[in-house]
Amino acid sequence: MGNDVVIGVDPREPSVPALDWAADEALRRDTSLRMVTAVPPVHDRLSFDALAHRSGLRMRAASVLANAEDLVRETHGGPRTVTELVDGAPATVLYERAVDAAVVVLGSRRLGRTAEVLSEGSVVVPLTARSPCPVAVIRAPAPEPVHPPLIVVGVDGSRDCRAAIAFAVAEAGLREARLQAVWVWPRPPLSRDDVAEGLAERRRLLAEAVAGWAERRPDVGIEQEVVRGHPVEELARAAGSAVAVVVGRRGRGGYSGMRLGSTVHGLLRHAACPVITVPLPETAETDGTPVGAAPPRLQRDQGTATG
Repeated sequence: MGNDVVIGVDPREPSVPALDWAADEALRRDTSLRMVTAVPPVHDRLSFDALAHRSGLRMRAASVLANAEDLVRETHGGPRTVTELVDGAPATVLYERAVDAAVVVLGSRRLGRTAEVLSEGSVVVPLTARSPCPVAVIRAPAPEPVHPPLIVVGVDGSRDCRAAIAFAVAEAGLREARLQAVWVWPRPPLSRDDVAEGLAERRRLLAEAVAGWAERRPDVGIEQEVVRGHPVEELARAAGSAVAVVVGRRGRGGYSGMRLGSTVHGLLRHAACPVITVPLPETAETDGTPVGAAPPRLQRDQGTATG
């Protein structure tokens, strides 16, 4: 299963935009699309009604999964597809598949924080918070794309954003898109910092963060922008017509999703385009600075592009 594109197919209401995005991603990567539907366990195993309900749900799930596979083949002519109908909690099942996946794709119904975390079958927040591979959350309707396509990546100088930049560069290459690296400076309203000096420093650090990619990937044009404002608002604005906005994620979040960073969670709720969250690789080297920490002089910027 290594490097497959994995998509979670909701047995109640599959997301067509997520299916389209995942199929396109698999084709561009020349890999298989693994379509996974998980049927949650019943709470009362001795109840006839509960068992009958679950049996009906499993039959419906099998039908939905087959229809989803047919739709992918009809609309994309491929890619190679593998379907799995699995018993278990959806978030747990998809986490297990994420271990060897290139990316996991999910549809989102724009649930609020509490509903997304606590609702039965909740997947988006828990999986985004702890997945070992990137997670792409797709919602409908998709924004009207620009030409050439645009991918936005949030940068804040932390180690977290390095993995996000690398993923964003590769994704831009796959989609023949230009890449816009955005650093948001959430300057406190009463700060006495010199604005010109602060902007110049962040432009320098942004340039350092993306340095080297022009030589390694000359096919990807990288634009750089430093803006002042709220991280969620500014990244969502920059990505208004983008193919995706890419952000880093700090470490492994709690399974409840309550430790998912505010910027990531805000984008999941407010960004119009797909949101791709990239975890920090476990093999990242450290120099005594906590993994994911911003440079000391920019501690107040921490969290602008990562969660």
